[in-house]
Amino acid sequence: MKWTLEQVNTALTSEEGEHLEFKEAKNNFHFEKLIQYCAAIANEGGGDFVLGITDRRPRRVVGTKTFEQPERTRSGLIEKLHINITFDEIMHPDGRVLVFHIPPCPTGTPIPVNGVYWQRQGDNLIPMSPDRLRAIFAEAGHDFSADICPDLTIDDLDPRAIEDFRKRWSTKSNNRTLETLSREQLLTDAEAIQDGQYTYASLILFGTREAMGKHLAQAETIFEYRSGNASGPAQQREEFRQGFFTYYDRIWELINARNDVQHFQSGLFILDVPTFSEDVIREALLNAISHRDYQLGGSVFIRQYPRRLRLESPGGFPVGVNESNILYKQSPRNRRIADIFSKCGLVERSGQGMDRMFKTNIRESKHIPDFSGTDQYQVTLTLDGEVRDPRFLEYLEKVGREKVDLFSTDDFLVLDLIHREQSIPKFLKSRLQSLMNIGVIERHGRGRGVKYILSRSCYTALNQKGVYTRKKGLDHETNKALLLKHIQENEKFGSRLKDLCQVLPSLSYPQVQSLLQQLKSEGKIHKRGKTRAALWYPVSTMNPISEIKEGK
Repeated sequence: MKWTLEQVNTALTSEEGEHLEFKEAKNNFHFEKLIQYCAAIANEGGGDFVLGITDRRPRRVVGTKTFEQPERTRSGLIEKLHINITFDEIMHPDGRVLVFHIPPCPTGTPIPVNGVYWQRQGDNLIPMSPDRLRAIFAEAGHDFSADICPDLTIDDLDPRAIEDFRKRWSTKSNNRTLETLSREQLLTDAEAIQDGQYTYASLILFGTREAMGKHLAQAETIFEYRSGNASGPAQQREEFRQGFFTYYDRIWELINARNDVQHFQSGLFILDVPTFSEDVIREALLNAISHRDYQLGGSVFIRQYPRRLRLESPGGFPVGVNESNILYKQSPRNRRIADIFSKCGLVERSGQGMDRMFKTNIRESKHIPDFSGTDQYQVTLTLDGEVRDPRFLEYLEKVGREKVDLFSTDDFLVLDLIHREQSIPKFLKSRLQSLMNIGVIERHGRGRGVKYILSRSCYTALNQKGVYTRKKGLDHETNKALLLKHIQENEKFGSRLKDLCQVLPSLSYPQVQSLLQQLKSEGKIHKRGKTRAALWYPVSTMNPISEIKEGK
């Protein structure tokens, strides 16, 4: 509520409480302390922070000279707290009064300042109690999209959006009776209308531009195309502040208009790979709409570049979800929206969309979806459309479409890691045996030195036998021969373990030590000294004293 002179006079007799805080601040007030108070008020449900009025009753206006550029102060608060703080500056006869209006923190997301969650206690600030924090975090289970949107009617919904949904739902369910229902009954059956009242889901999915601007202006999706990273106006920009079902297909049309196809020769055939997969783009957009926090200001941004696409969605990951488990743990922030998507076939089941995104990108030899840059206020997803290794595409073609179609997302993740010569995390190792059984990967080495590579048949089919030999490494006897040769050539000074490991850089210290022990058992080398500083010599340099010490 905007403060006026009348409101200031009324406040002089008001009590401080959860939603109102007075500070005299005649000449100064530390900005860091202002940040803490604003966070505390937001964590307590929002309210007003008033400067220039005494905090003890009877209150009086004393005026404040602090924060003489309140717009600049407001910008600093928004940057620190990521909530839309506003202000009023009232010139009272007794002095200047400055009021900051603080909205509540996002549902289930208390606001920290330098790692501390503040609350007020009397005239002081104290860290929030564990019980209070748990209560706020528990609010994350609340489904905003199922809440009733006051005063919303059927006239606020776009008939085109409703009919698009009707068609999709009828096709998905093969239920032709849906085609004859009134729009109100259709939305009631879809649970977009609850007890005769319209939910926020009905507004977000079917609302007109006018209704969206009136009831939930931040429920907006903005598309931009940029040919490079330079700042400045985008080459193309379209804003969609309207029901999702009116612009869902339009977003893909805009992206596909500049969707280059990458061509690769494979024998007599040419592989065509679009820079942006339609399935991946659509799934990313569906996730943004069903998971974003609609109580936060800010829009969903889709920024397309020639070979990558960046999507930003207000609100961090839902509670319990993070970048490392996003494939395996799903928690829709707006379940009512997700359910409506499921009814009409836009999503098949919870989490399947993320599976599809990962599988498609790996199958097309692109980077997996990148969520770096995500924080508690925004999910950032980057999709890299560049095909990294055409040979991997050929490999999957050689494996055969029937086999590849049976691969799970975990199978694709394992293949991607092996292809990039990275270690396999423990939770994926259960998939290794099945991939070996069908002959797409091989295991080499033992114990800690075991490694996995794409199979010989893969590299043979791709006419890359040399690559296979390099990745497999030298055989056991060849490795021993190389070590013995180095030791013989350095007979005069001896060979340290560190130098011997450089002879076989693909092997670990324990593997090299195992080979040295085998050469020693065969009577070909001996060691002088202990620990890793010991020196290795060929048997021809042994003398009686060393033989006695060696116990021979």
